Amino acid sequence: MSCAIAQTLNQVGDWWTLLIVRDAMKGARRFSDFHDSTGIAKNILTDRLNKLVQNGIMMREEVGVRGQRQEYVLTERGEALFPILIAMQQWGDKWIYGETELPLELFDVRTGEQLAPISVANESGEEVTHRDVAGREPRSGSVREAG
Repeated sequence: MSCAIAQTLNQVGDWWTLLIVRDAMKGARRFSDFHDSTGIAKNILTDRLNKLVQNGIMMREEVGVRGQRQEYVLTERGEALFPILIAMQQWGDKWIYGETELPLELFDVRTGEQLAPISVANESGEEVTHRDVAGREPRSGSVREAG
């Protein structure tokens, strides 16, 4: 399917995959880190880490004696998933937990300020909704449905 959303979900749309990326953003690097934090079965964890590496979202780094221990590090492509994870967390905080049961307050460690809700804006900085967005081919200018 030639849809960026479908192709993205093909690479990271699995429950465990996004939790692994989440934990990598929190500093997890070793197989045991991911296993301990998620509780995922080792065979599934191995599969998801391999797919993340194959898709260029994470890379393996040799540590210690060559071939005996590896750590998993997010690539630039993996780091770019940060706003998606924050948007998912903010959505879940609002629509699943509600304002009275927030499990976690996200804040900027540099300033202590709470994170603003994720929004989408046009190049002028004006917020847009799904009703305001369409897609077009970069050169032809023809309009088609976004997604």
